[in-house]
Formats: sequence, C-alpha cells, structure tokens
Amino acid sequence: MIRTRCEVLSSRRSGAFQSVTLVAPEIAEQARPGQFIEVAMPEGRQLFLRRPFYVHETSRRGGWAGTLEFVGEPEGPDTQWLADLKPHQVLDVIGPLGKPFGYPKKQVACLLVTEDYGASPLYFLAEELQVRGHRVDMIVGASTQDRVFKPIEAKRLSRTIAVVTEDGSAGDRGHVMDVLPAVITKARSQVVYAAGPRPMLRAVAEYCRSNRIPAQVAVEERMACGLGLCWSCAVPVIRRDGRGFDHVRACVEGPAINAQRILWDRWGWEDAEPAAAPEELPSAKAPPR
Repeated sequence: MIRTRCEVLSSRRSGAFQSVTLVAPEIAEQARPGQFIEVAMPEGRQLFLRRPFYVHETSRRGGWAGTLEFVGEPEGPDTQWLADLKPHQVLDVIGPLGKPFGYPKKQVACLLVTEDYGASPLYFLAEELQVRGHRVDMIVGASTQDRVFKPIEAKRLSRTIAVVTEDGSAGDRGHVMDVLPAVITKARSQVVYAAGPRPMLRAVAEYCRSNRIPAQVAVEERMACGLGLCWSCAVPVIRRDGRGFDHVRACVEGPAINAQRILWDRWGWEDAEPAAAPEELPSAKAPPR
C-alpha cells in the first residue's frame, strides 16, 4: 500500500461518468484488476472520509507510463467534485487496495458481465486476460445509452459484445440476465466475472451456481476506511469448511470474491426478514477462492 500525492493529468466526461487520469507511477506499477484506490477530498471540502474508486486502467510503458485512471459518477456531495477537477491539481491517494481478481490457470473462454458504473474494473481485467491468452467476451448493461460505459473500448477488448439497456436506447432492450444464457452458450464461456449493482451480481452468481460455472464478482460496499479497520464493508460468506457463515471485509478480503461463497440472502439481512441461524445454514462445502 502506497500513500502519495498525485497530479491530475486529465479529467474528462464519458457519458454519465467522469474519467480521471493521475500521474501515479508507484501505484500504477503494483495495481491489479479488481483493486481500488482511496482518494482524499480536495481542499475546501467538508467531508472527512476518503472516497474509494476502482482502478480502471494503468499504463506501465510508453508515453503514458506511470499513469492510473479511475472513474466516478459526479453526483451529490461525495463525488460532485470530480467534475471540477482540472489538470495539474494534486490529489492525496492511497493504493492499490483490496484483493484483485484471480486469473484462470489454463486458457479458457472468459465472460465479463457488467452494468452501469460497475464496468470500471472489468476493462482492466479484460486487458490482462487477453495478454494471458484467454478469450474475452462481454455483456455491458445500463439503464440508458449515456450510462453504457465506453462501448467502443469494450469492443476493442472483447471477441464479442452484447449491449443491453432498459429503455432500448442502445443495443437490445432488456437486462443483463436476458442475454446471459445465450451469450454463455454461443461463446462457450467457462469462467464468468461480474461487477456492478448487488441485484445484478446476485442474479449472475445464482445462474452460474446452478450451471456449475466458476464466477468471481467485484462487490460494491461502503468502504469507509479502505483498510479493514472499520468493518463497514462486511460481506457474509460461507465458511471454508462449509459449516455456518462468517464475514469478510470487501476492502481487504475483497472486492473480488468467489461468487459461490457469498450468502446473498443474509447480505443486508438487517433490513429484511430474519435469516436462518448459523447452525441452520446449509453445510455445502464452498469452492476455494
């Protein structure tokens, strides 16, 4: 983990999102797909906590060597300041943080599934999978056309791409799950990676589980400290011995987590109906991360 002051190289609008490129050679060299950075609010802001952002892209060679890009949605007091960033400003950054995605040991066909802002970490992953000789296909979903994240970049990074929007303004009308089975069959996908809102992650995870397809998801949680100290980002998972459940911190043991370990019904259960007691949970052995 590195704390450093990073110069803003560029800040530009990309549909509904803001892409910020930093000069951060040490973090860029170490960052892996699925990891994130914590950015301190610019001077003059009243909010105390840092804000987490997935590493979207890094450059380790060529004219852009030593740069790192992250993406946010400039909306509300937490992130509106992103739209005001200018080149040569300096941000206080900690990273890279969290556990990255794992790569398949053998060359396989990988399907990357994402929705809205959640797409950010998967483009970095797609590049790394390609370098390792894996086939990459993508499903990119969104509510509207302006929330389809970098579709041209997605086409460059994948063998095939399916775009779906709720209102039909781009690609097919519908949701990610409407096209997932057909894409998996056509691409002969053997491993699935997903990033995005929790309901979408759960649907993808449950489909993969029922069809015995290994899947990893990048969870979205409140990462208040980013260092595992506050436990505000706890995710319930099946214990490795299959007996009962435990919690892992999304900022340390995640964000990339084996989808089959997550107890989706218990995640956020404080706001729902009481879940089963630990001894009542199924005793199925979970696959290793």
